[in-house]
Amino acid sequence: MGDHCAEVTKVVSDTFRLDPALVVPDAPLEELGIDSKGRIRLLAALEVYYDVSIDLDQLDRFTDVESVAAVLAEALAVSRAEEKH
Repeated sequence: MGDHCAEVTKVVSDTFRLDPALVVPDAPLEELGIDSKGRIRLLAALEVYYDVSIDLDQLDRFTDVESVAAVLAEALAVSRAEEKH
């Protein structure tokens, strides 16, 4: 998950033009200025960047970088499992 935290930090920093030093794993997204519309934007950015599908129901789990990384890890695992079939 550590790798995914770094990757999510980069996507958050790039998407919202934030200083990567401010985007720490346990920083609440709302404190970074990412509201509910921003979470949708982040979900879309992750889907495009990683070519995965993330269910909109997962948005409730987008509370901080670490939780977003967990959702991304799960989506990547599902994507890889589907590719093997």
